[in-house]
Amino acid sequence: MKETPNHLQETVADAVSGHWVDTAAPEWLRPYARLARWDRPIGWWLLLLPCWWSVALAAISSNAHVNVWHLVLFLIGAIAMRGAGCTYNDLVDRDIDAQVARTKSRPLPSGQITVKQARIFLVSQALVGLLVLVQFNQFAILLGLASLPIIAIYPFMKRITNWPQIVLGLAFSWGGLMGFAARFGELNQLAPYCLYGAAILWTIGYDTIYAHQDQEDDALIGVRSTARTFGDNSQMLIGIFFGGAVFLAAIAIFASGGGTYAALGLTGFGMHLGWQIATLQPDNAERCLMQFRSNRNAGLLLFAGLVLETLL
Repeated sequence: MKETPNHLQETVADAVSGHWVDTAAPEWLRPYARLARWDRPIGWWLLLLPCWWSVALAAISSNAHVNVWHLVLFLIGAIAMRGAGCTYNDLVDRDIDAQVARTKSRPLPSGQITVKQARIFLVSQALVGLLVLVQFNQFAILLGLASLPIIAIYPFMKRITNWPQIVLGLAFSWGGLMGFAARFGELNQLAPYCLYGAAILWTIGYDTIYAHQDQEDDALIGVRSTARTFGDNSQMLIGIFFGGAVFLAAIAIFASGGGTYAALGLTGFGMHLGWQIATLQPDNAERCLMQFRSNRNAGLLLFAGLVLETLL
């Protein structure tokens, strides 16, 4: 029997949203899927987008078309490494997660998966990420490996600093360098560094919005975050970080020789971030989650402009 267009649309929507984990995935796989956050694809999107920005901007810089193979490799790598990062984070934070309403049902604190099973799963995902990484040139491989210490220390930062989002930004934005490294085998231009800085500021902003969901629980158990640090000034300070992200992205585009279409993509990106700030309600957890997830669309607007620049 042929699938109807509506059914096809629903299937695609489930794949993108992660709903397939609770519907189509085998029961034995579901705890692992939740551990890797396959049911919440926004995480790997936010890890992937700086990679894709960098691939597209490197193409603009070299007056070439976007390397589609690099886009595919970064997609697979982002899903694998985001899953590995979440698994590692949950292993480190399993005692804290058990005390937070939003996280106590996760596979480890709820007992759906043992610590040994989680460790094996972590290694498996890391090996997939390594297999992807070795497809690039030697410089890009070494650069990718250089991000591992930052990833390793991130889960501990919420215990010792009020700014753990900075460390998350350093890790999640690494792809801003990787696209240039993959194309050129070196980082001797201004653009990748500005793009990396833009992605860091963007990450600090959107993850602060995300952290506002847990600020009450975090205060009770002593977990630190920029959401707690910013307090009543959160809207203004997130706006500053988002503004800095747009500014540095503009420098990266200009330094790479980007033109009208790249500028249009940047404008869409900036307008989306402006909408988030204008409508932010830090005490409304449901809205904070919605706005956090909307950053995928913000990042895709910028990416679309960069790709159009290479085509048109």
